[in-house]
Amino acid sequence: QVQLVESGGGSVQAGGSLRLSCAASARSFGSLVLAWFRQAPGKEREFVSFISISSGTTYYAESVKDRFTISRGNAKNTVDLQMNSLKPEDTAVYYCAAGPMYSYSPEHYRNWGQGTQVTVSA
Repeated sequence: QVQLVESGGGSVQAGGSLRLSCAASARSFGSLVLAWFRQAPGKEREFVSFISISSGTTYYAESVKDRFTISRGNAKNTVDLQMNSLKPEDTAVYYCAAGPMYSYSPEHYRNWGQGTQVTVSA
């Protein structure tokens, strides 16, 4: 079982930056794919980015490419999401997820954090 805890959400003006962190408690951390999804009110949960811990492979949704960066955190068993040039449409609850393979679909991730709110004002 993998437990995930997100932190770092908050409110920021458009053009600002936030850094989210996901801490994972898992013996198998090195074999996981960690992903970020987000869900805005009234909308479906959408893929943001993933990173393969073993290979370092990353991938981004087109809507966040060149603005967001996913990486291993400095703390043990953490993954960060650096979000720059934030837009009001980035406002959502951001969730960390863990699974055994690359996927853009939330259905393929077995473990989820509780989510952290990101609000971007115009």
